[in-house]
Amino acid sequence: MCGVVGMVGRKNVSFDLYDAISMLQHRGQDAAGIVTCAGDRLTLRKENGLVRDVFNQHQLETLTGNLGLAHVRSPTAGSASSAEAQPMYVNSPFGICMAHNGNLINAAELNEDLFRSDRRHINTSSDSEVLLNVFAHELQSVAGLRLLPDDVFNTVERVHDRSVGAYAVVTLITGYGMVGFRDPNGIRPLVLGSRETASGLEYMLASESVALSVLGFKQLEDIAPGEAIYIESNGRLHRRQCAKQTKWSPCIFEHVYLARPDSVMDGISVYKARLKMGEKLADKILRLRPDHDIDVVIPIPDTSCTAALPMAHRLGVKYREGLVKNRYVGRTFIMPGQEERFKSVRRKLNTVELEFKGKNVLLVDDSIVRGTTSKQIVQMARDAGARKVYLASAAPPVRFPNVYGIDMPAATEFAAYDQSEQEIEASIGVDWLVYQDLVDLKACAAGINPRIEGFDCSVFDGQYVTEGVSSGYLARIEQLRNDKAKQGGTQRSQEVIELHNYQ
Repeated sequence: MCGVVGMVGRKNVSFDLYDAISMLQHRGQDAAGIVTCAGDRLTLRKENGLVRDVFNQHQLETLTGNLGLAHVRSPTAGSASSAEAQPMYVNSPFGICMAHNGNLINAAELNEDLFRSDRRHINTSSDSEVLLNVFAHELQSVAGLRLLPDDVFNTVERVHDRSVGAYAVVTLITGYGMVGFRDPNGIRPLVLGSRETASGLEYMLASESVALSVLGFKQLEDIAPGEAIYIESNGRLHRRQCAKQTKWSPCIFEHVYLARPDSVMDGISVYKARLKMGEKLADKILRLRPDHDIDVVIPIPDTSCTAALPMAHRLGVKYREGLVKNRYVGRTFIMPGQEERFKSVRRKLNTVELEFKGKNVLLVDDSIVRGTTSKQIVQMARDAGARKVYLASAAPPVRFPNVYGIDMPAATEFAAYDQSEQEIEASIGVDWLVYQDLVDLKACAAGINPRIEGFDCSVFDGQYVTEGVSSGYLARIEQLRNDKAKQGGTQRSQEVIELHNYQ
């Protein structure tokens, strides 16, 4: 899971890019990077850490140019080095930088092709570097001495032909402009916005609309699956559908957990979708337990707060924020190692005892992945004096690995792996547990966009929307994502990469 931003402005864009990726910090806390272009000169800075730690005012002032990309990156197994922070750069043709959100299913095959046929060397284990070199090779194959819009679109067509998986991409071509494109299934999000200034129109592409609205950009529309946008450095915009076959199938987990509630993705309000999740889940509880004895609904902050409020209203019970969150601790389900996750939960949350003591409490979470956090929070509720503890998940059981860019655990580490809901209930230690039904979740996320043909719900149903997800591929994912593998890749390089004055 990553956040990408690209901007074509009328003056230096570094401070706007900084603000934009700060709004997307929830999408990645492992590394951050910004590259800008002034004429034919690139300036790039990237490093491991949060946005606020990677950049200071002086560094932003040295990132000059009216074109730029920015990226925030989530941690992945075995790739902690800042060498894999983005944007990434390749010098031929023209000088290209790329920021990518997603995951290529056929990265290994592409890597082999790049070496044997394209004569290109991949220096990291990142599939983003693979995608960058595929784009660069295809652009070199079609472009002349001067880059034309048709060259860009023909390049993206060839990228679609070769690449399998999820990718929302922003690319900077030195001296020419910015390209944004999305995979033919539209799995990962990418939105376009514009802003009027005294000097003319400015454009921004971003993973979520919140990055646009905070900076005063008007959201124009989402980039369609398979579509490419090319914005020249002078602000001239071109767009074309570049995939032979498309199917609008965004990742439903964006609405469950990943995206900010104030974002609109693929024409769907994340906030509204989560409100509906709460209503549907309350309806299920009323069907299964019409005589429930719930005294209070308490969300596990933050993502579940939106769903918990309409749940309480529909169930006719109190809504209380009985868990206080330390906002300076990262997301726990991606942390390497069970012991580290255990410590992190206690640092992250604390109880308001008066909301628990002597009450039957319904805890609400957006989803249950490993179950580590849920089990600890249930115990915290009991320690705070709760008489009974119930748990509701706004999403169905997570049973299958994500292969499209969310660094979830190995499937064998899921709470729901090879277990019934009753067994999960006993494992977590709740008096009863209820999950959202998948059909209801889809109805909540569908919104009013008639172009959406379905969702990627693979973490819930095991149905992957692309080809190439074989049993062998899933076995490799399992090996890379288990706790042992992640503990082996947790050392963080302190290297700072600053590339100045590329020509």
